[in-house]
Amino acid sequence: MCSDLGTGDMKRADLGSGLTVSGQLDAGDFAELAQAGVRRVVNTRPDGEKPGQLAAADAARIAAESGMEYRHVPVTMATLSMDAIRAFGDAVPDDGTVVHAHCGSGLRAALLWGLSQVVTGRLDRDTARRQVAEAGFDLALGLAWLDAQGGGRAA
Repeated sequence: MCSDLGTGDMKRADLGSGLTVSGQLDAGDFAELAQAGVRRVVNTRPDGEKPGQLAAADAARIAAESGMEYRHVPVTMATLSMDAIRAFGDAVPDDGTVVHAHCGSGLRAALLWGLSQVVTGRLDRDTARRQVAEAGFDLALGLAWLDAQGGGRAA
């Protein structure tokens, strides 16, 4: 389910457990996120993926200036790995920290979250698929990738 965030026009989808996702952030979105109670921003876009996107170093500086932590977990479907899934899961703890993750559209961040939940055993596949779908995304591509890797949980 997408919702407006504050007074700006950014939309974010709620995955539960204090995590929201969206497409690419602009510099002005960080203050809006901080005002909404977000404490950590996770960027899943590699630098230079699209011309004109905010560079990770600039985003980290703006996040810090807005009172938020910043994590960069750059991944594409071509570079998706169990390490990237674990890194995303580590950046989005299940400890009450309010986190906002973003990518080009929100899909990649939602996939990484769903896969991290399945791989760690926090959620079964059906529950993860349902929660991702309720946020407006389809986990099928991520689960197909996981199946091709052996589909197992992390040790």
